[in-house]
Amino acid sequence: MDKKIKGLKFVFEPRSIAIVGASATPNKIGNVLVRNFIDSRFPGDVYPVNPKYQDLFGLKCYPKVSDIPGKVDCVIIATPAETVPAVVEDCAKKKVGGIIILSGGFEEVNRHDLAQKIKDTADKAEIPVIGPNCLGVFNPYTKVDSIFLPMYKLERPKAGNIAFVTQSGAVGSTVMDLTAYYGMGMSKFISYGNGTVLDESDYLEYLMHDTKTDTIILYLEGVKDGRKLLQTMKKVNKVKPIIALKAGKGSGGQAAARSHTGNIAGSYLAYNAAFKQAKVTEAGGIDEVFDFVKIFDQPMPKGNRMGVITNGGGMGVLTADYIEAEGLALAKFNDNTNKELAKILPSYGNVANPLDLVADAGVEAYGRAIDVMMEDPNIDGLIIIVLTQTPPIDERIIHVLTKAIDEQTKPIVTISVGGTYTEVYRKILESKGVPSYNSPKAAVKAMERLVTYSKYYRQLAKAKK
Repeated sequence: MDKKIKGLKFVFEPRSIAIVGASATPNKIGNVLVRNFIDSRFPGDVYPVNPKYQDLFGLKCYPKVSDIPGKVDCVIIATPAETVPAVVEDCAKKKVGGIIILSGGFEEVNRHDLAQKIKDTADKAEIPVIGPNCLGVFNPYTKVDSIFLPMYKLERPKAGNIAFVTQSGAVGSTVMDLTAYYGMGMSKFISYGNGTVLDESDYLEYLMHDTKTDTIILYLEGVKDGRKLLQTMKKVNKVKPIIALKAGKGSGGQAAARSHTGNIAGSYLAYNAAFKQAKVTEAGGIDEVFDFVKIFDQPMPKGNRMGVITNGGGMGVLTADYIEAEGLALAKFNDNTNKELAKILPSYGNVANPLDLVADAGVEAYGRAIDVMMEDPNIDGLIIIVLTQTPPIDERIIHVLTKAIDEQTKPIVTISVGGTYTEVYRKILESKGVPSYNSPKAAVKAMERLVTYSKYYRQLAKAKK
């Protein structure tokens, strides 16, 4: 692994942070950054850097990074573009561990001269540099937070196993906010902007070895080295699933991408082909990113045969249609499953797949049906539809579904369609690690992506033997 990639540990797990451009003025970036580390109770040392101040927030303030006594692991720079190359040189003199440059005004506005100075210094000193023109990083495990959007406006996610690598700070902040809203956990957030020193491939390489990360989301507008990205995705996706979202598919979007980060978006067909070649899961939008990422925390299915449970016949039929459309199959229950399910249903019910528990089915029926289907070797995954509007369904269904997730040997997705009341249930389920969807189409599509990746993963495992 490249020394600069290895050096990212100083960015994500620093014992000391220096903030260049620290400010006493409320709402300025340098002010928000210092408060982030104070409010989140960062366990290491925090050094504000600004020659205008003697101290800030009770912390001693230094004129330059090189004036700070002792080791400085990570430096966050939030000063005008023209000043940044000199600050990076000072950091190299100090032999800091890593640098995050939030400042804009480089490749995206054709100031390639400033960007080249940063790159030359970083390469010579072998210092990892994130940015410029970015939001930087967030690591809930170590309380590192260079996101300059106030916490009361942008909620931070809890610690989890999903890493997000994004070229766009705006898209990144949106995904971060939604991740927190749904109670999902994040291992690392990396907004890399122009990617002047380290690019998206380098971050994928780092995350492949990160023990806290199980699934990686990658948002791309354009890349400098497409061949490098393809080879890296091939390597990383064999170890951890990558969910990719490509923007700039049309000519207008491609032009916007270049003015955004200074990277050329290129032909979408080339990206699409690369994703397919690397077996990367491609999302069509932010909604699909969330649809897909939450299912990859599930056990790998052995096949494509689905068992469906519902308390509304029509929703079961719609789900069956989408199962067929996505190339999945409705499982054929074995004899024991048919026998046990018949005991659960009322006298007027029929054992079939989808299994309609009928509208007056209670929470207990769901629990028993799930247990029976989990034992059937003919079933590779469960799709559970819960119409929360029916009278027998109450908050106990949350316990039943959470218990099923805790004890599962097969992937489970749930579908609940409705308004405010239903959405409250869905949000609680999401926060407890139960993949919940508000449409049969979204749920089945997500399950198909897991089945496809699982098939690829099993083939790799078989080839290694």
